[in-house]
Amino acid sequence: MSIRDLPFRRQVRHVDPAVHDPRTSAVRRQIVRDFGMLVPPFALHLPAPDALCAYWAIVREPTYGRLVDRAKKEAVAAAVSAINACPYCVDVHTTMLDALGDRAPAAAIVSGDTDGIADPDLRAVVAWARANRQPDAPILQQRPFPDQHAPELIGVALAYHYINRMVNIFAVASPFPFGDSKIKPIARRIAVPVFRRLLAREVRPGASLDLLPPAPLPDDLGWARGDPVIADAFGRAAAAFDAVGKQALPEHVRQLVATRLSAWRGEEPGISRGWVESAIETLPAPQRPLGRLALLAALASYQVDAQVLNDARARPGPAGDEALIAAAGWASFAAARRIGSWLHTAPATPTSGGDLTPRP
Repeated sequence: MSIRDLPFRRQVRHVDPAVHDPRTSAVRRQIVRDFGMLVPPFALHLPAPDALCAYWAIVREPTYGRLVDRAKKEAVAAAVSAINACPYCVDVHTTMLDALGDRAPAAAIVSGDTDGIADPDLRAVVAWARANRQPDAPILQQRPFPDQHAPELIGVALAYHYINRMVNIFAVASPFPFGDSKIKPIARRIAVPVFRRLLAREVRPGASLDLLPPAPLPDDLGWARGDPVIADAFGRAAAAFDAVGKQALPEHVRQLVATRLSAWRGEEPGISRGWVESAIETLPAPQRPLGRLALLAALASYQVDAQVLNDARARPGPAGDEALIAAAGWASFAAARRIGSWLHTAPATPTSGGDLTPRP
């Protein structure tokens, strides 16, 4: 059985990159070369080549930056995934921490008891990541890491604010999808040496940039300016997500999502979907299914179910997996950008690189 036959994706079909867009083939080769395998968070993007290239750029370049050790980045990925209720990504990145020899921090992130992390620097970075959706939290007002580390750590955080939403919508709940809970720890132990080999790969920064055309870095992503490669990656990715959003979503839907996000302060919208049904009443009836999907992707991705996706498929206009991935991808990245707008408003020192003035 090949990886494409495993039940890791839901709601989207597998696309063979050899017979799709040439860039899809190119990015797949790069992912396999650098990461080792086309895991579900990448595979679910295959129907939408621009979104796939954009996601790869924003996750690859901060992850493989050279200033911050990998354990801190995996801890940030796991902690962000925990606050976004993405069990798949929590499982992956706590297993990565195990592979790096940091089993105690992994357990602490899962339990939420981060006081149990012995390393004070790692403990502080995890506390910062867990506070990402609390814009007034003191630890966000004075970051617990130097400014030169901001492009890598904020970049990793935003990459996972993005992918947590997409995985919640389009992937299964865990990379270890076994019915028997006793088997899961065994599967994690088997995965550790595999992850350890993947973590040992030498990767050249900047390789993802050629997959997307150059684009200026938007002001709200100004935290990335301290690292030219990461800044370039996020500039190109932002332009790509903007383009796919315009193709997949009517202007009124994009405006509605942008308006809701401009007032959002990281809070949960509630356990029911009444809030989204009320919000989309302002849209023309044919646009409401896409409006529902986009708002849920941005603000409550775990509430997206098969009916939401089926309704979005059935609406007039472009249909199919590419449109769904593009719509959810644009909204997910918009939410990540909103979070980023409050992650860099108060630098750790007065000597930040570049213009860090947030966009109003």
